[in-house]
Amino acid sequence: MIELLTDPLSYDFMVRAMATAVIASVVCGVLSCWLVLIGWSLMGDAVSHAVLPGVVLAYVVGAPFALGAVIFGFLAVGLIGLVRDTSRIKEDAAIGIVFTTLFAAGLVLISVTPSQTDLNHIIFGNLLGVSSADLAQVAVLAVLTLAVLLFKRRDFTLYAFDPTQVHAVGLNPRLLGAALLGLLALTAVVALQAVGVVLVVAMLIIPGSTAYLLTDRFSRMLLIAPALAAGCAVAGIYASYYLDTATGPMVVLAQGAVFTLTYLFSPRQGVVGRAVSARRRRRTAAA
Repeated sequence: MIELLTDPLSYDFMVRAMATAVIASVVCGVLSCWLVLIGWSLMGDAVSHAVLPGVVLAYVVGAPFALGAVIFGFLAVGLIGLVRDTSRIKEDAAIGIVFTTLFAAGLVLISVTPSQTDLNHIIFGNLLGVSSADLAQVAVLAVLTLAVLLFKRRDFTLYAFDPTQVHAVGLNPRLLGAALLGLLALTAVVALQAVGVVLVVAMLIIPGSTAYLLTDRFSRMLLIAPALAAGCAVAGIYASYYLDTATGPMVVLAQGAVFTLTYLFSPRQGVVGRAVSARRRRRTAAA
């Protein structure tokens, strides 16, 4: 058993992959709590896909991937707001238009960019290829994002539950929403290093959704979601090592498996638990 646990960690690239996955999972898990409550699942999908052209352009000019991704993440958020506020198009349609267009632009840039590096790892992730510099970049962005989220957690929580009350207490709901979207862009950059553009949305939604089925208190969600996400990251990496499968997708698959179990067997919200409770109530009523 000890050898099973320590053998993968004897390789430096596995240690870097483990650290990157855990860091990305924790920050995604924390942010996902607010995304689930506000109903911004599609927004997370939009931002995670819209950063692709920024990453490719950053590669072309020799700049850090994170810089291009952050710029295009903010650009996507701004374009969505512009289309929504200056036309009859509703927000969900604006999100779909902007993120699909930018994602397609990124795919075109990849196809025409001469490169000795396979840029497809941006789309599908390359967790085992994370360098020490990439790990340091992920850690810095994650610390920055978590610091802001925790420092403003009360304001963000009030915004998630009651934007009208936010205005009543003297805060600017638009500013809070913009700040949260900016943090979403930073978080997408962090997760991009781990699982690629395609699977980032899973890491931004599944942990918070799972925690939402396990507790009714938001403070507990903020602990459960990152803990589950980090545990799934470790389990997914070990599984990918011994099963010889893709690492990033295994991390997301582990999160999906935990969500499925929670969906079925959660004490209060699980499908099976509710069915058993309903049967007991019917028996009691009949008796």
